[in-house]
Amino acid sequence: MNMRKTLAVAATVLALPVLTASAQETYKVGSSLGLTGYGSLTDGHWRDGLELAIEAVNAQGGVLGRKLQLVHEDNKSTPQQAVVGYRKMMSEDKVIAFDSGCISAGNFAAASFVSKAKLPMFLCSILPRQADEQKWAFSFLPPPKFEVDARYAYLKEKTDIRKVGILSDPSPYSMLMRGIAEKGAAEFGLTVVANETYQQDDSDFSVQIGRMNAAGAGAIIMLGQGNAVVTVANNMKALGLNKMLLLGSINETDILHSTGKIIGDQYLFPAALIQIASDDLSVIADPASRAAAEAFVKAAKAKSGTADSAQAARAWDSIMMLAAAIKKANAVDGTAVRDTFEKLGQFKGAGASYDFTPEQHVGIINNPYVIAVVKDGKLALKK
Repeated sequence: MNMRKTLAVAATVLALPVLTASAQETYKVGSSLGLTGYGSLTDGHWRDGLELAIEAVNAQGGVLGRKLQLVHEDNKSTPQQAVVGYRKMMSEDKVIAFDSGCISAGNFAAASFVSKAKLPMFLCSILPRQADEQKWAFSFLPPPKFEVDARYAYLKEKTDIRKVGILSDPSPYSMLMRGIAEKGAAEFGLTVVANETYQQDDSDFSVQIGRMNAAGAGAIIMLGQGNAVVTVANNMKALGLNKMLLLGSINETDILHSTGKIIGDQYLFPAALIQIASDDLSVIADPASRAAAEAFVKAAKAKSGTADSAQAARAWDSIMMLAAAIKKANAVDGTAVRDTFEKLGQFKGAGASYDFTPEQHVGIINNPYVIAVVKDGKLALKK
């Protein structure tokens, strides 16, 4: 072999590892999740939905010739840990975007430096407060007013109850809803006769419930996610309050079942149709929405045998929309992805229908909630 051929072969061999490494590169999506602490169940399901969607996108070839990869950090349900995790994923993992869980305080704490880095944030939580931060954040959470309105409308239309008590935790999401609930009661002919608070790790709510009962409240409007609602139900049962209704917040299906087992149809809650439809897709009338839900349900049941999480469905939708935006923009640059995402138009997903625009970064604009109960071990529409 002459010198020229030898050099050519050597150059080809040296190039092979570079080509192989390039082919294995991925686009990383970061996620700040409360995998421990009070948000663990909710954010655990958000992570599950992200993973399912990324697997589905990658099975179809990924985006722009590369696979997506999820990297996540446990924020321990605290804003301090969220900041640490966000910074790590930006500096070390070089993520192209964030798709984070439902811990509003953690997402708020990181929003300033994430927006300055021009990285889109897709969130299970409400939007951060500052306008320049909101330009980079997109919320997949239905507006809190929808959740309050669904409960108030039920009381007005289906019951004789006109006095309610509010029980809320101190999270940003709950505090926002508390203001909405206080101001919006009169619109439905209701009066708030008691306003109580609690901490997520409280082990007893008897005092707060007793004060609401003494004030004449016929229903408790509970504002806050997590297992605290189970404790409230146990307290109500122990106090013999078998006529008082408990209208809880949106929650994970496991928690809904646990609470319903304690006080039966005294416990009502707003639920997304996907939570009820996981065993009966026919409850979703729109064909496009039903097809999206079917894809999610099929993937979720193949993975874990269940598909009962509204959070997981919306997480799935967020990744599907991110992938669509990247493909349409033909780029992963943060500004290009954000601008394209704003212009995707109506997107009918598994968990809801979304209508993001440059002016509208809360994607769910029509109330997706129905009032549900636990019946015969399953979630059912309250008639």
